Amino acid sequence: MQRRKDIALLYGARAARGFGDGFAAILLPAYLSQLGFSPLQIGIVATAALLGSALLTFVIGLLAPRQDLRTLLMGCAALMIATGAAFPNAQHLAFIGLIAFIGTMNPTTGDIGVHVPLEQAMLAHGVSDKNRTRTFARYSLFGALSTAAGALAAGAPDLLVSAAGMDRNGAFKIMFYVYAALGLVAGLLYSRLPRGEKQAAAPQTRALGPSRFMVYKLAALFSLDAFAGGFAVQSLLALWLFERFDLSLAAASGFFFWSNVLSAFSYPVAARLGTRFGLINTMVFTHMPSNICLILAAFSGSLTVVLALLLVRSALSQMDVPTRTSFVMAVVTPAERTAAASITAVPRSLASSVSPAISGALLSSAFIGLPLVVCGVLKIVYDVALLVAFRHVRSPEERG
Repeated sequence: MQRRKDIALLYGARAARGFGDGFAAILLPAYLSQLGFSPLQIGIVATAALLGSALLTFVIGLLAPRQDLRTLLMGCAALMIATGAAFPNAQHLAFIGLIAFIGTMNPTTGDIGVHVPLEQAMLAHGVSDKNRTRTFARYSLFGALSTAAGALAAGAPDLLVSAAGMDRNGAFKIMFYVYAALGLVAGLLYSRLPRGEKQAAAPQTRALGPSRFMVYKLAALFSLDAFAGGFAVQSLLALWLFERFDLSLAAASGFFFWSNVLSAFSYPVAARLGTRFGLINTMVFTHMPSNICLILAAFSGSLTVVLALLLVRSALSQMDVPTRTSFVMAVVTPAERTAAASITAVPRSLASSVSPAISGALLSSAFIGLPLVVCGVLKIVYDVALLVAFRHVRSPEERG
C-alpha cells in the first residue's frame, strides 16, 4: 500500500510539472517574440535551457547514488519555483538566457529535465519486471495529459487581454508565476515521499558495472535521437507555425492540446505493443512513420494538411518513451539504475541543446521547413541504427 502511495505522489508531481511545461513551451517563443527577439535569439534561449538542464542532470547523476532522492527532488522543485519567479522580471537576452540555463523551464515537452532520472529511479525501485513498462507508461501518460492541459492553458494570455483588458506582457508574466506555483505543488508532493532511497548501501560499488558498455552504446544512440529532436522542440515547432502560417496563440494552444492528448494515449498502447512485439521493435516501428509525417509537413502549404500530419506524428512519435525507459531499466542491474538513467539522460540533454540554436537560424532561411526535414531524416537514421544494434537484446519480461 505504501508503495502505491509513493508511485501516486510521483505521478502527481509529474502531472504538476507537465502542466507547467505544457504552457511554458508555447508561451516561451510567443513571449520572446513579443519582446522583439528574432528566431535565432529564441533558438539560443532554448539551447541555453537544454544545455543547463543537461549539466544539472549530470551533477544530479553524480550526487544521486550518495544522497536521498527525496531531498534532491525537493531541491529541483525549489529551482522550478525560482525559475518561474525570475523569468518575467528579465528583459535583456543575456539575463533571459542565464535564467533559462540555470532554471527548469523546458522548451520541449519530452522526457528531458533534471527531475526525470530521479523520478525514474524512484519508480523503478520495487517494481517487478512484469509491471515495469506499465508503470513507466502510466508515468508518461500522466505527464502527457497534464502537458496537454497546460498547452490548452497557453491561450490564457489572450483571454486575459480580451476579457480583463490586461496588458499582453502582464498576461504572459502571470503565467510564469503560475509556473512557479506549480513548482511549489510538486515540492509539497515530493516532501511526502519516504526517505532512505539512497543507492549507496555499498559505497565501494561502482555506479556502472557489468552493464557499462551497453549503457554507453544506448546513450550514444539516444543522443543522436535527441540532437535530431532539438530541431523541432515544441517551442520551435510553435514558432514555425507562428511564422509559417501566422497561427494565433489560441489556435496553437488548441492544436498542442490535442497533440499532447494523442501522445498521452499512445503510452499505454506502447506498453501493450512492447509486451507483444518487443520493446525495441515497438520503439523503431512506431518512430519511423512519425518522422515521415514530419518531413511531409515541412513541404505542405496547407495548414490543415500540416496540422493533420503533425497530429498523426504525435500519436506515434512518443511511443518510444516508456518503452525506452523500461528497456534501459531492464538491461541493467538494480544498483546501476540511477546511474544508467542519468548517463542516458545527460547526453540526450546535451545533444538536444545544440540543435535549437541551429534550428532558429534555419527558420530564417529561404526554406522555413528545413529544420523539420533535418529532424525527420536524422531520427530515421537513429531508428535504423537502434534496430541494428539491439534487435537481439531482450528484456527479462520478453524472455519470460
